[in-house]
Amino acid sequence: MAGSGRLGELLLREQLITPLELQQAIEQQRNSGGRLGYQLTKMGFIEENELTAFLSKQYGVPSIDLGEFDIELDIIKLIPKEVVLKHQIIPVNRTGATLIVAMADPSNIFAIDDIKFLTGYNVEVVVASEQAIEGAVEKYYTSNVTFDDVMLDFDDEEVDVIDADEDINELDLEKSAGDAPVIKLVNLILLDAIRKGASDIHVEPFEKQLRVRYRIDGMLYEVMKPPVKLKHAITSRLKIMSQLDIAERRLPQDGRIKLKMGKNKEMDFRVSVLPTIWGEKVVLRLLDKSNLQLDMTKLGFEEKVLESFKKAVHMPYGMILITGPTGSGKTTTLYSSLSELNRSDVNISTAEDPVEYNLFGINQVQMHDDIGLNFSSSLRSFLRQDPDIILVGEIRDFETAEIAIKAALTGHMVLSTLHTNDAPSSVSRLLNMGIEPFLIAASVVCIGAQRLVRKNCSECREEIEVPTQSLLDLGFHPDVVDDVVVMRGSGCRICNGSGYKGRIAIYEILFMTDELREFILNGASTLELKREAIREGMKTLRMSALSKLEEGMTSLDEVVRMTAED
Repeated sequence: MAGSGRLGELLLREQLITPLELQQAIEQQRNSGGRLGYQLTKMGFIEENELTAFLSKQYGVPSIDLGEFDIELDIIKLIPKEVVLKHQIIPVNRTGATLIVAMADPSNIFAIDDIKFLTGYNVEVVVASEQAIEGAVEKYYTSNVTFDDVMLDFDDEEVDVIDADEDINELDLEKSAGDAPVIKLVNLILLDAIRKGASDIHVEPFEKQLRVRYRIDGMLYEVMKPPVKLKHAITSRLKIMSQLDIAERRLPQDGRIKLKMGKNKEMDFRVSVLPTIWGEKVVLRLLDKSNLQLDMTKLGFEEKVLESFKKAVHMPYGMILITGPTGSGKTTTLYSSLSELNRSDVNISTAEDPVEYNLFGINQVQMHDDIGLNFSSSLRSFLRQDPDIILVGEIRDFETAEIAIKAALTGHMVLSTLHTNDAPSSVSRLLNMGIEPFLIAASVVCIGAQRLVRKNCSECREEIEVPTQSLLDLGFHPDVVDDVVVMRGSGCRICNGSGYKGRIAIYEILFMTDELREFILNGASTLELKREAIREGMKTLRMSALSKLEEGMTSLDEVVRMTAED
């Protein structure tokens, strides 16, 4: 990339990195290979988008975010995979006789000449980061096989597929799971889910059919129906990959699959197998470390709320609670808070069930209830480990709540989650567990409730007409209702016709004031707490969603679907 030495010099001159950071990145490059730009971003010395913007300015070519771009298969076919890997490039689009190509190193004249000769097109260069190009190569060049192609491989005479009866032994299961078409089908399901940005895969057996669904942006979509006779073979293949007991089909099992994608990307699948009346249902949760958003400014907080939340996180002691249903982004908010606090002079310990992402510099402990390693026992151990900051995956019972609150009152910052509908009802939840009101009032710093709403697709969103009365019913103030512009995605190729692409969090953050502490001590109800918090400036989930609607980020349907009326 402009030659490692030259890129380093240019970044130093612009004061985007320090001499020490450059030296460390060059040493790492010598040890593990790869380009300097990649090492600098991997080690956190420069942001990926910052490096791309710098290269764009340096070479006078536009930059592109490949994650937001959907490349046509016809364009991909113009350049073979070996050429793409050799030059760290990816074809993006074609206009007339010009091929637009994203490059990690726009100064590579040889690559440009190579592509011109190979395709016969003129080449227009845009710059993208190495990680983005690598991800795109993985996405578009790994496999262009469809489910229909794989299903053609199944021939009843050649492939030994187990019938749907229950009299099956372990050898039969292993044999069927090892059949090449079964392996190919399962691999394709996993890769296709990654490509489509799914968060979960559901493989569900019914009496007369087998169904595979993906959860994308919070919604489930059916992707295929393999023949029902394959149910044991597919389940067994997934269990073998997860290192689970394929002979045990009466009890639930949990496992993990680690998939290496390219040189530098790993994808984890958390696997849950549940026996149902028609066979075992398998749900896989996709954990993509590269997509973990640790930058708090990009989570969905409004500016003022983010400022106050950061202030709360940086307090020397106390308890911060994040509440919301499963899959509402609580883990991401907590991890981004830890990332904000993670310095070499603090000791951070976490008790998680399960540990979803590995964070450097943080001591993470996986819970094992079967051997007595649970949240409460881990918390007790943490307090003997000279901690500064503690994260407890979830407060589920009185014992965990009591130890966590005592830790918060004795000079530690404690972060945790609860399952409640909104922020004020978390106080009632703790009271119901048996915690005294004075302990809650003294220990809790702030409580945040959150949900994830789908974002309008930026490619196809358009203004829609909404009756004024509907906007007033939603909660808009009569003074602003005439100025509100409502947007909605019409559906396009980029968003698979859904009108939505990606999700963003909406927040309700209750900051504990002296007045609210007084309310708690006096036994106020959840409704009274909520009214007082709103009077003091708390924005409810509905208010937060309406702000996102005003900004054109989400749709009216999403606001109604994800929030209750205040």
